[in-house]
Amino acid sequence: MSDYERMTALSAREIWERVELVLSTRGEVSLTREDHHSRTYTGGEGTVVVEVHRHGPYAVVSFRTDRLRTSKIDGVVRYLMNQLPYQPGDPPRE
Repeated sequence: MSDYERMTALSAREIWERVELVLSTRGEVSLTREDHHSRTYTGGEGTVVVEVHRHGPYAVVSFRTDRLRTSKIDGVVRYLMNQLPYQPGDPPRE
């Protein structure tokens, strides 16, 4: 129900590491499906589909949840987006 998108200078490997860490600990969801560019995480808080596509020096990360923007999982996704630096060397934001 909610879609989010963020550009980042991180590599795909670094993106997936942060996604896994944040969604498994803060989001209380676990990996249920995976392919080359996307992963699906599901749990009691809902479902999140994450897609990563590289475009030159940046990657576009898309998040889609099955909950309203006011849900806990959407708050976790917004927090996660702030952990993906736009420029190399940018600090994470809270």
